[in-house]
Amino acid sequence: MEQSEIIRRINIFPRWHYQFDLRGNRTPIADPACVNRHLQRKPYFFDPLVKLLGGSLASKRVLDLGCNAGFWSLACIEAGAREVIGIDGRQMHIDQANFVFDVKGIDLSRYRFIAGNVFDLDFRQFGPFEVVLCLGLMYHVSDPVLLLEKIAQVNSDILIIDTSFCNVTGSYFQVTREKTTDPRNSLASELVLLPSKQAILDIVRYLGYSAVILKPRMTDYIGAVDYQEGTRRAFWCAKETLLMNPGVEFEEM
Repeated sequence: MEQSEIIRRINIFPRWHYQFDLRGNRTPIADPACVNRHLQRKPYFFDPLVKLLGGSLASKRVLDLGCNAGFWSLACIEAGAREVIGIDGRQMHIDQANFVFDVKGIDLSRYRFIAGNVFDLDFRQFGPFEVVLCLGLMYHVSDPVLLLEKIAQVNSDILIIDTSFCNVTGSYFQVTREKTTDPRNSLASELVLLPSKQAILDIVRYLGYSAVILKPRMTDYIGAVDYQEGTRRAFWCAKETLLMNPGVEFEEM
């Protein structure tokens, strides 16, 4: 693809949530502070997990829910994943992801991006998956229990959840509302349930996972103050892998 065509196609999209380097052309991220946010999140919960799994995702199939423009799907491919299936509710994000992977030269046999509501799709038609990513999605849905049940049906081992939560003691959900017109939010419902940390742990453990909460390990918190303030965390969940501590700290619960 010619440089002029890459630039033209980057500018077609009204909004980019993640910054990508597409052959020297950086996508114009909507919130510049989020450039640091996403750079900090990767060594927080993703890179250590790859290390825990032997330094590679080789031979693993990955399901990326709420994949947006494919930032984390690309990280999985770069970590050696055999195949990634990404699902997002907005066609614009799917178009962005396909564009990014095209420019990056990723073989078509290694990825597929699907536009759709996670509650309307039967994940079993795409599975099974050794790794499932649920990053920035849990607090945008009206039925987190059903979402986790659907995930557990097709996930044979690793689930990563990175989510905001209601900061209360005990196993609870907080009813809240969000605008469906905001491209960061759900398309399906303004009414969503914000889980507590204990609620997430209780659900995934009921579904057969072991689970731990990772302490933040950001070198700075520009664009990531929710992690600093304790209203967002990453959870490692596993059905088979022993969740040991490869250079990260776990929170006590």
